[in-house]
Amino acid sequence: MMLTRAFRGGGANRLLSCQSPVTLPCSKGRSLGSVSQKKNQAHVNDLGSGHSITVPPLFNHSVIGEPTTPSIESILPQKQKQQSRHDVVGLNIGNAAVVRPVGATISMEGRDEFWRRVPVWENISPTEFLSYRWGVANTVQGTAKLFKFLQAVVPDEVPVDALKTQMQSRDEFIKDVLDGVTAATMAIRLTPYILSRVDWRDPRHDPIVRQFLPMKSLMLPDHPKLALDSLHETADSPVKGLVHRYTDKALFLPTSVCPTYCMFCTRSYAVGADTDTVTKASLKPTRKRWEEAFAYIESRPELQDIVVSGGDSYYLQPDQLTLIGERLISMPNIKRFRFASKGLAVAPSRVLDTSDGWVDALIGISNKAKKAGKAMAWHTHFNHPNEISWITSAASQKLFEAGVTVRNQSVLLRGVNDDVKTMSTLIRQLADNNILPYYVYQCDMVEKTEHLRTPLQTILDLEAQIRGSIAGFMVPSFVVDLPAGGGKRLACSFESYDRDSGISTYMAPAVTGRDKENKVYEYYDPVDVPRDISAS
Repeated sequence: MMLTRAFRGGGANRLLSCQSPVTLPCSKGRSLGSVSQKKNQAHVNDLGSGHSITVPPLFNHSVIGEPTTPSIESILPQKQKQQSRHDVVGLNIGNAAVVRPVGATISMEGRDEFWRRVPVWENISPTEFLSYRWGVANTVQGTAKLFKFLQAVVPDEVPVDALKTQMQSRDEFIKDVLDGVTAATMAIRLTPYILSRVDWRDPRHDPIVRQFLPMKSLMLPDHPKLALDSLHETADSPVKGLVHRYTDKALFLPTSVCPTYCMFCTRSYAVGADTDTVTKASLKPTRKRWEEAFAYIESRPELQDIVVSGGDSYYLQPDQLTLIGERLISMPNIKRFRFASKGLAVAPSRVLDTSDGWVDALIGISNKAKKAGKAMAWHTHFNHPNEISWITSAASQKLFEAGVTVRNQSVLLRGVNDDVKTMSTLIRQLADNNILPYYVYQCDMVEKTEHLRTPLQTILDLEAQIRGSIAGFMVPSFVVDLPAGGGKRLACSFESYDRDSGISTYMAPAVTGRDKENKVYEYYDPVDVPRDISAS
């Protein structure tokens, strides 16, 4: 069956619908070549050879307007039935997810249904979009789905430069992304929420695209001093999936899966599916491995603080979240623990979805910890104001009313948030949503991210210009997580910084063991950046 396109006002509102595998010819008489499957990813070859490609189904409907989800209206509250008339057009392959009501407390009056600006979701109702189950079913995972999504949403031409004096075709942009995927260390997984926050009219310059979609043309050669596991987490792990670097704090990694994969992930050695360039040291969520970690934590009385990360805590089932939380609460030596999850930034509707038990489990653990005189927090990860919407605000308000402490850790990224206006706006919007701005990290020295790193001078200038313009308790700590396992240090606390060579040095007196006493740690600016660059 050939691809069906419905046009409304030109290419900006393309819709696709297909049930069986299809052949996709490219625009302007060209083709994207052949696709071969390897590890659930498609590889596009022979661009421009004139050959067509065969890909799996993109949507669940043979005809647009015929939803395969049965009797959606029968599960909606009466007042929401009018909204259910919109088609369920998704990217999931297989049966469409059953959409359950999110809750009767959310009013759509005056709300921006921003996801409708994405052509493939212009007919998705608020009830459907706010369903976490719908979001999971329509997550874009793997190169094959990414290719089909980009074919559906990218306009015929996209700007190459910021001034839009040069344009490139959709096919050229998609090839650039797919070549980037082949070179990248992280697999592709993107939630509908985060994809709907992108300005697809100018994807090359969108701050969200820059974080999650690798473009080969933007990549720079890796710095000669970087490493895949740049923070030496594996070397600092007494048992698999437990990093013990600081005296009183440890990092527990129960899973290596995330709802969305960041290109700049410091844990690219383990997180996500294997890629063409990296075979991952996967951390599967097995009870045996968890028990080994728990036993180590209990055996070390100096440990008082545990970070539960991954991967991402969003990919723990509610009962697993409860198990981990209750286990930590029961340990006399543990006084504080945090669940680290980017979920609030990339899939905030889960917090609002009353048919999903994850947030109820989190709130339950928070309450149990308080009764035990202990502190639990959610540490999340926003990098740009565009990631924040009214859905974020509603989810944050629910957590605030439930007494859950939420803190944010941002990463400083070139072309995303490395200017005063963007970073200040992000900090203020987080604080306005009762999310405490906690850290801004200098981007770690990991593979295939050189184009996203900034010189140390940028983070120093940002802190100097932001501090004093925002209330002190809202200003995050601007830090460098030192290569080779030196831990986090204030960026401004360097021992030396040679701006000509781009080399800064730090000491970490509190981090000991593994020959770290009196060790001098070095951080290196990206080699391509002029040394006089500073925040604007």
